[in-house]
Amino acid sequence: MKEGFRQAMAWLHTWTGLIFGWLLFAIFLTGTMSYFKEEINHWAKPEVKARALEPMSSLALAQDYLEQHAPNARSWFIRLPEAREPGLSVGWSAEGAGPRGFVDKTLDPATGAEVQARETRGGEFFYRFHFQLEMPHPWGRWLSTFAALIMFIGLVTGIIIHKKIFKEFFTFRPGKGQRSWLDGHNAIGVLALPFHLMISYSSLVIFMSLVMPASIIASYGDNTRGFFNDLFGAPEQLKAAGTAAPLLPLPTLYQQVQEQVPGTRVGWIEVQNPGDQNARVRFSHHGGDRIAYKRGGGWTFDGVNGDLLGGNKAESVPVLIVGGMYGLHMGKFAEPWLRWLYFFFGVLGTAVIGTGLVMWLGKRQLKHAKSGTQPFELRLVEVLNIASMSGLLLGVAAFFWANRLLPVGLEGRAGWEVNSFFLLWGLALVHAMLRPGRRAWAEQLWLAALLWAGLPLLNQLTTEQGLMQAIPAGDWAMAGFDLTALGCGLFFAWGARKMQRPPVVAAKRAPKAANAAKAAKATLIESEVS
Repeated sequence: MKEGFRQAMAWLHTWTGLIFGWLLFAIFLTGTMSYFKEEINHWAKPEVKARALEPMSSLALAQDYLEQHAPNARSWFIRLPEAREPGLSVGWSAEGAGPRGFVDKTLDPATGAEVQARETRGGEFFYRFHFQLEMPHPWGRWLSTFAALIMFIGLVTGIIIHKKIFKEFFTFRPGKGQRSWLDGHNAIGVLALPFHLMISYSSLVIFMSLVMPASIIASYGDNTRGFFNDLFGAPEQLKAAGTAAPLLPLPTLYQQVQEQVPGTRVGWIEVQNPGDQNARVRFSHHGGDRIAYKRGGGWTFDGVNGDLLGGNKAESVPVLIVGGMYGLHMGKFAEPWLRWLYFFFGVLGTAVIGTGLVMWLGKRQLKHAKSGTQPFELRLVEVLNIASMSGLLLGVAAFFWANRLLPVGLEGRAGWEVNSFFLLWGLALVHAMLRPGRRAWAEQLWLAALLWAGLPLLNQLTTEQGLMQAIPAGDWAMAGFDLTALGCGLFFAWGARKMQRPPVVAAKRAPKAANAAKAAKATLIESEVS
């Protein structure tokens, strides 16, 4: 079979986009939401109030709490409050305590009192789903990484098959059915093309040890932990001496870090062997202080006499490159305006995938427009398109509604939030199977509009952290979530109206006999996909 290179790339672009498009839509949407993971965490725990940021006093309160409740723990962990996630988090390792022997508590950073926050996975659920797909390790990571490879292939083949790609960026013909979908697909694809290439390629770099493990296995065998320790370094785990000694005030050590690097932010504080002669205190870097993500490192102090035992070390070029890819992908360094830009480009990536799925179906429905019926395989694609896009939006809304409506003391509450997500997503699939395509789209989008636009009202009625309280208090993480949800609801209502409204066909001169059939097909397909 003789065909040109561009035709082969078009075939690859089309079919890989279809087969993996539904999965990629979910990965891109949840990954886009993860850029505001901390804000979602804050919204999901309304019991944690936003406070003025005073790291020194918060650190002192955390130390007091841990000395009272975990004096014999092997290690303490402290995360200071910040504007995006205002709770003061403390944790400690202890034998037989919680998952993997770890206890985690949230404190009020102003008083040090324990906050009885509801059990929830919050933004962590969408972050983990983005690359693990709620599947056992390592199968979810394998699948999501392969999907990222398909996305990267789709971007490259899309560049190849569009010879006039930049001209098409400035071309949009509204109200033209399939042509409008193609114009929109091309325009948003070109607008965010560098971002999408970076996201797809960096995800492959992040999991390179998973997808290309041969060289690691050849040198380290089954000891992959040894490989990462050699590459990034591992903090020294010093055994307790068995001799009691008072721990220095942690704010004093924190002040030493600030004197070395003024204005630096600290990610986590780890205290090994608290109350022992061999106590060690390690301050780790905050992930948002630079683009390249840095594993390990930081400042290590003797917890008894305050001597600095280890500071920042120079990184090798390969480690810096990998950290740069990871940092660019995660966007932790991004200030609010840049984070919103990340979010916007992520939404565009999701839209590129969605419009591609709609175009694949519309083009093939056109061939069966004359008969008025469509084959089983096209109906299957139509159902999967509806469920994977509007159905997923319903599932996400169900997660947030469950966060507010489930009893706070319900056992396994976080699991029920996740169950609500999958339950409504599954019901959307059943609904799409039972209703005609255009009606199913409209009905699901109307329901999504109601659920999303209703979130601010639900938050106002069920908590003391609604818009009327959050805006005067300057809690823009909480208020921003509600306002974004309201905006999404209005957008979905607009989409529902477009699907519900019958297509408007402009008056035209009677076509010639040779073009009559083609005009009829175009009118019918426009009613399906416009």
